[in-house]
Amino acid sequence: MNKLSFDRLSTLSDDARQSPRQRMNHNIHSELSDSVQRLAIAMEPDTYIRPHRHMQTWELLTALRGRFIVLTFDDHGVVSNRAILGESESLIETPIAGWHAVLSLEPNAVIFEVKQGPYVPFKEEDFAPWSPAADDDKHKALMSWYRDAQIGQRWSDC
Repeated sequence: MNKLSFDRLSTLSDDARQSPRQRMNHNIHSELSDSVQRLAIAMEPDTYIRPHRHMQTWELLTALRGRFIVLTFDDHGVVSNRAILGESESLIETPIAGWHAVLSLEPNAVIFEVKQGPYVPFKEEDFAPWSPAADDDKHKALMSWYRDAQIGQRWSDC
């Protein structure tokens, strides 16, 4: 039986704060080749989740602790849906090949993700071409924009 205790969530959040990326995951699945990937991800507010898509799978998200803004986009970067996971929504599923991004709204927040496996590492074409890379300081402006972005709006280098 797999379990995820509240103590483990706290440890995961501590590890995320110590990580340069400001996030840390705990896999529930035992192998990266498993047909269903299940993981808790501690995400601090400064972690950058670049808009991306999964070409072979849907993605299911729910908040275990804290709140998250979840945005979905069309191919041109226009917001097509906005939700606050852990506040107005308890679960969100992004369809196959749907562009999406997540922003943690508070410290110690932990999101739970489920998607079809096996694990496939991201390639550059999985990231939205209109979004800055993690090593580009413009990503900070995009993250700030996430907070107030509304359906129908498009981010352009703020």
